[in-house]
Amino acid sequence: MDNVVFIAGHARLPEGMAAQSMFQTLTVTVEIDREYGVILESSCTLATAHGREFINRLLKGYSLRNGIEKPINLIEHNYSGKAKNAIISALKDLYKQYKNL
Repeated sequence: MDNVVFIAGHARLPEGMAAQSMFQTLTVTVEIDREYGVILESSCTLATAHGREFINRLLKGYSLRNGIEKPINLIEHNYSGKAKNAIISALKDLYKQYKNL
């Protein structure tokens, strides 16, 4: 477990979302392998378990050593919902946290 790091990225949610009534921000969290930067597990504060699981499947196995562009591209092309921009912003914030390790 010494080789696993937990990182969180945050972004403001748009008005009118179900999750917005519970949270003011969307958070994307990841557990990464410190040596290779690979996302082992991820989660986010979307309102539905289905949405959270979908984001995990998109991000799991990707190495942050390769940048954040590919995960952002996956969200842009595979997620169609009001939280899309918030997820992308949270990923960018998360990547900043990763670069500061």
